[in-house]
Amino acid sequence: MIGLLGKKLGETRVYDSKGTVVPVTVVLVGPNRVIQCRTEKVDGYSAVQLGFDDQKEQRISKALAGHIRKHKAIPVKRIREFRDFSLEVKPGDILGAAIFAVGDFVDAIGVTKGRGFEGVVKRYNFRGGDASHGAKGWRRRTGAIGQRLFPGTVRRGIRMPGHMGQVQRTIQNLKIIQVRGEENILLISGAIPGARGDYVVIRESKKNPKKKQDAKE
Repeated sequence: MIGLLGKKLGETRVYDSKGTVVPVTVVLVGPNRVIQCRTEKVDGYSAVQLGFDDQKEQRISKALAGHIRKHKAIPVKRIREFRDFSLEVKPGDILGAAIFAVGDFVDAIGVTKGRGFEGVVKRYNFRGGDASHGAKGWRRRTGAIGQRLFPGTVRRGIRMPGHMGQVQRTIQNLKIIQVRGEENILLISGAIPGARGDYVVIRESKKNPKKKQDAKE
């Protein structure tokens, strides 16, 4: 399975060969530097560690700086491991958008936008209370949250007001519309979690991997 660290640049739309408008998300996915290659013999599992977005050494933690120096790599802001990487790489290699092709299906992993403290109407699409017929002060409230005689407590996990957003989400089976190798940019159909400038992970689709796609063709 292949994958890259990237940064969400924004959304736009492009035209396909049939003249149909396709909404896409623009993602900068390079350069990704190979920092470490883990092996079954040494580490107990196979993985490739990639770094993205160069950074000054004095601005990263001491632990990360020590790890970077150990593997003689360039300091970066983000590091992620991809298990069972299907490409043959070695520390120091640079990867970019060219490892993907037009028509490939990918999964996008990102952190959603934070919405702050929200009520149940916005957070969970509750109906709310009546606006008339003597109902006062219950328009956007939850209503009753407990039981009567048994167990007489509030159920665990009940939906209530609270912090909304800012959680990791994975959007699966998104199609790559364009690959701009020189600019390290991917144009991916549909929406990807996060705001502009947020870091995202673009990996080969788990449910529709490249081997499966080639077999269908």
